[in-house]
Amino acid sequence: MALFGALFLALLAGAHAEFPGCKIRVTSKALELVKQEGLRFLEQELETITIPDLRGKEGHFYYNISEKVYDFLSTFITSGMRFLLNQQICPVLYHAGMVLLNALLDTMPVRSSVDELVGIDYSLMKDPVASTSNLDMDFRGAFFPLTERNWSLPNRAVEPQLQEEERMVYVAFSEFFFDSAMESYFRAGALQLSLVGDKVPHDLDMLLRATYFGSIVLLSPAVIDSPLKLELRVLAPPRCTIKPSGTTISVTASVTIALVPPDKPEVQLSSMTMDARLSAKMALRGKALRTQLDLRRFRIYSNHSALESLALIPLQAPLKTMLQIGVMPMLNERTWRGVQIPLPEGINFVREVVTNHAGFLTIGADLHFAKGLREVIEKNRPADVGVSTAPPPSTAAV
Repeated sequence: MALFGALFLALLAGAHAEFPGCKIRVTSKALELVKQEGLRFLEQELETITIPDLRGKEGHFYYNISEKVYDFLSTFITSGMRFLLNQQICPVLYHAGMVLLNALLDTMPVRSSVDELVGIDYSLMKDPVASTSNLDMDFRGAFFPLTERNWSLPNRAVEPQLQEEERMVYVAFSEFFFDSAMESYFRAGALQLSLVGDKVPHDLDMLLRATYFGSIVLLSPAVIDSPLKLELRVLAPPRCTIKPSGTTISVTASVTIALVPPDKPEVQLSSMTMDARLSAKMALRGKALRTQLDLRRFRIYSNHSALESLALIPLQAPLKTMLQIGVMPMLNERTWRGVQIPLPEGINFVREVVTNHAGFLTIGADLHFAKGLREVIEKNRPADVGVSTAPPPSTAAV
């Protein structure tokens, strides 16, 4: 009975386990690059060590060894000399490695602001999994409004999978990653736009006034020539769909058309619903995931009657053009800023390739050290700590 209860609890816990929104795989090719950079760093560390020349007598053997010939004569060094070398060099190697590892980990973003409205949580969901050829890490990969830091969107998306090993690094993003971003901006009140007066394109202004001429002529003369207002407000958080054929964003918004006479309440002429579908192309630049959006499908319909929906057909094309010319550039200006990927300071992605799957996408890339490891460590060293890399005493052998 106890075994059955334990099994039930395990199944229950598994059913509620949250999948990562972002996964990163570091392949052996990247580890080799990091190893070479690390060896270069250690060489620089060893250059700072000053070991005095060794002079002495061992039986009938007299020796005078300078620092430059230690490696050559290492097989002839007696146990006492090995002890001295271990005292001097091994602690430096250990200390330098620990400084290197901690400095790289400290530069990786965990929970940070994306802009003035939202932040992102890149906390590790479990310990990294290391194999002979890869290092896999699962990150939460969830956005949140900065005004609601404890808010969390439930993750009901599929778990992203990483199978490839040809590039140095692979990053996978599920639909949840993008859904949490759009819901966070929605909750922050950013998904709305109001165009008034001269902000409304001239041709569209004339078309709207002609379309609603019957309503406008019935208004007070003081209102007829008032500036026109076009307001778009997203009604629900947009949703992302990732398929092998591409990535799309579905948006439903209200479109309100009104006149805004000075110092008087605005006069609503019409209210309609807009359904839009955007295509999204992802790219990695440096350490930022950037998105380019394009309006693909668009339709408007009346909230009141099918007859009014038919009357809106002439507005379909000009409104779509207005969105493409006036709204999409503003959206792309924001999405192209990108969001940082959890990668240590001084390392960037290059030569990336994007692959879509069912419910997630992967981006493979190679790594480029934009900065040397010494520069990374020095940049991230606390201000009140000296530059000395002197290690603690140790008698451990290499």
